[in-house]
Amino acid sequence: MSVHDDLTSVQRCLDDLFRTVGRLEQEFGGGLEMRRVRTDADHLRESVALLREAAPTLVPARRPDLVHIPDTPYDSALWTDSDDEGLGGRDRRAP
Repeated sequence: MSVHDDLTSVQRCLDDLFRTVGRLEQEFGGGLEMRRVRTDADHLRESVALLREAAPTLVPARRPDLVHIPDTPYDSALWTDSDDEGLGGRDRRAP
């Protein structure tokens, strides 16, 4: 899904939320709890509107370039002075 599809989906859900909040307000009245729910829903609507405005400027994350790792074995000279993990050096014994 694209960003615009996601924002459209969120907008539809917010529209459903507003309709439901309106029905709840008619049933319960406009008490403190309902005002808080209405305010929170308004904040969500404003936030989505800001995201819609910023959406054209949002750039999708660029995937890093792939690094090709050859199948040929590495030069064994690379490992001459290395330690085997957990076993120590080649010329030393583990305690």
